[in-house]
Amino acid sequence: MKVLKFGGSCLRSANDIKNIKNIINEEAKTSPLVVVLSAFQEITNQLEICGISALNPSSGFKPGLNDIENFHLSLAKELFPVAGQSEIIARIKVMINEIEDICTGISFLKEFTPKTKDSLIQYGELLSSAIISEYLSLDLSNIAYTDARLILVSDENFGKANPDLKLSFKKIRKYLKDSDKTHIIPGFIASTNNGTASTLGREGSDYTAAIIASALKAKRFEKWTNVDGIMTADPKLVKNASPVKKLSYNEAMELAHFGAKVIYPPTLHTVFENRIPVIIRNAFKPENQGTKIHAGLNDKRPTVIGLSNIPQIALLTLYGSGMIGIPGISQRLFGALAEKKVNIVFITQASSEHSITIGINQSELKPAKKAISEEFSMEMEVGKIHEPEVEQDQSIIAIVGDRMKKSTGLAGKAFSTLGKNGVNIRSIAQGSSERNISMVVHKNDLKKAMNVLHERFFLSGTKQLHLFLIGTGNVGSALLQQIDEQKEYLKQQHSIILNLTGAANSKKMLFKKEGISIHSWKHDLDKNGEKMNPSDFLKKAISLNLRNSIFIDETASERIIPLYQLFLKSSFNVVTSNKIAASSAYDRYRKLIETARAKNVKFLYETNVGAGLPLIKTIHDLINSGDKITGFQAVLSGSLNFILNSFNEKLPFSKTVQKAVEEGFTEPDPRIDLSGTDVKRKLLILARECGYQLEMENIESLPFVPESCFSSTKEAFIEKLSKQDAYFENIRKTAVQSKKRLRYVADFKPGKATVGLQNVNETHPFYVLDGKDNILLLYTQRYEEQPMVIKGAGAGAEVTASGVFADIMRIAIG
Repeated sequence: MKVLKFGGSCLRSANDIKNIKNIINEEAKTSPLVVVLSAFQEITNQLEICGISALNPSSGFKPGLNDIENFHLSLAKELFPVAGQSEIIARIKVMINEIEDICTGISFLKEFTPKTKDSLIQYGELLSSAIISEYLSLDLSNIAYTDARLILVSDENFGKANPDLKLSFKKIRKYLKDSDKTHIIPGFIASTNNGTASTLGREGSDYTAAIIASALKAKRFEKWTNVDGIMTADPKLVKNASPVKKLSYNEAMELAHFGAKVIYPPTLHTVFENRIPVIIRNAFKPENQGTKIHAGLNDKRPTVIGLSNIPQIALLTLYGSGMIGIPGISQRLFGALAEKKVNIVFITQASSEHSITIGINQSELKPAKKAISEEFSMEMEVGKIHEPEVEQDQSIIAIVGDRMKKSTGLAGKAFSTLGKNGVNIRSIAQGSSERNISMVVHKNDLKKAMNVLHERFFLSGTKQLHLFLIGTGNVGSALLQQIDEQKEYLKQQHSIILNLTGAANSKKMLFKKEGISIHSWKHDLDKNGEKMNPSDFLKKAISLNLRNSIFIDETASERIIPLYQLFLKSSFNVVTSNKIAASSAYDRYRKLIETARAKNVKFLYETNVGAGLPLIKTIHDLINSGDKITGFQAVLSGSLNFILNSFNEKLPFSKTVQKAVEEGFTEPDPRIDLSGTDVKRKLLILARECGYQLEMENIESLPFVPESCFSSTKEAFIEKLSKQDAYFENIRKTAVQSKKRLRYVADFKPGKATVGLQNVNETHPFYVLDGKDNILLLYTQRYEEQPMVIKGAGAGAEVTASGVFADIMRIAIG
């Protein structure tokens, strides 16, 4: 014998009824069946609304009742041939008339008691089971309809009646003894000993099916719904949630207690106690196996089997010195709440006994506070116990798995993952069975928390990062192109997905939670973007509250720098090629570093110096391994090196600068390069990374471009340079004649830092430095006589973008 239960989610239309007929036919081939049916979707709610409306003469119940009647009649007309409709239509009309009589009584008496409500809403299941049993009988001869009120006996706790299992089992076995029949039974309803209709409360149809399965010692209980089974997380919150193939009874109970809505433990306890397997199946995908809940699972399953959540709870913390060492405090607290029918869903107590924190449904907050205040009024009057602290708008997340008790470090992984994403854990509890770790977070962080935990425990390392990019010029565009070219490789080889969630240029900004297409970002930004404002960009990005978020600055703008601190405080990683932040006042620079460390996020700016060359990373590696940097010499401007290598008697200095600007080798404003400011910033950043406290004014600059060229706009700068071409050509010739080459050198030793133009001879490491190359000579305690040399292309959109990309990947993989 198998018991099949079909919920309202798969009973919405005539096509759905035809679908479950096919399922029943298929299932009946292998085993006798009992089929339990819920009401059609939303009908129970509509019946209750009719009852409520009956109390209000101005609105009345008849419009709603007409809708219910028309819906059921339309099903009958669609399912049954014209010649065979009269009988089922007559049954429907009889029940509609009975509903009308009840509503009329409510209207006259002006009361809608739980008892009356049960007598009204029972018709949802009575109507659905009548229509479906008659429809199945058209083609099947072995269909038998049994009224659940004949076989289920309950107490008079109307609205949530408690079945008399012993008596109900006896009746079930009597009425359903004919195993050759397929029995169709309305769920949810029962009757009292005197024959009054009652209902079994939330998920009552599940309870009906579970009781019948237990009474008949069924081989299995199949619950048919509209999902593929119990999921690893709520798919409304986590789109990558997937079905769990197998669960133990305990795991199912834990998940369900914390919000997994596919099953409701109080309705299933009888099948769990009788070790009857429960299968959750999708009526619209019957080929899928669904989730099987049963005993005898092995130890080869995942440690964490699922995540569950309760979205809207309040925390109450009772505390005071009068609680310490006093027996019975917990008993009094829980007793007072039970008396007010307040359900406690979360408990944690400090080992000092100074406080107890409980979680309850937020809707029960008012009676809970009243119950506590009344119970502990005497202690509160003398100050031994304080009024409970209340925190609203919280959510519980539960991590569940039988094998968690055999795993070490699991809680640490969860807390670390949440911490890196800026999710504050308000309270923690773990049962003695160790199959559940529960955490309370603010409801605004629920979706982010569920997704990062799901990535951590279920996606085999798959990680989605959300990128927020300001600056779509040469470097920004090159970065997006590189991400696009590499996306499949990252997904296949590293299980990493990079999602461009926000993008902005100087004029417009655009956000898409599901991701901006990298193929069409320019068009989308231009067509759909709103006016760019840095503070609005910040607010919008933070308000999305997405996991694994990275802010990327590919501008050279001072206006963007104040956003860094705010993004870091909001648990965003920050990646930038903009040198202004790391070369600003030392205190500001250190605050950014310290904020990133405090928030457990990354502030990365490798491309500030050397574009894609790993200069900063190498310095950090040396220091972290115990070495000490004693000084460095460097050519740090790829743009200046390109200019100094390229200009000659045929291509004057001003034309070479113009070419460098056009090819993207310089800053957007070339005066920053030619003034030496860019190199000063780079020297300052490297010195700071080496562990030295330095400011811009501590660096001596030896200018080689006449000051008169800078007293103009950047547009007029090239023109003024052209008037100095003879001057620059003279400098070049002097160097050539002495068999030397021009290099703009940054030189640092503790206590002395300079930047300026130098002539280097052919024995110097800087002599052979082609195109836009950079070079760094690092002197350390370990590299004292022969410096460590790092050399390569140090300018250009492509190499700078690749360095930014590398920083993003350090965050992704790290």
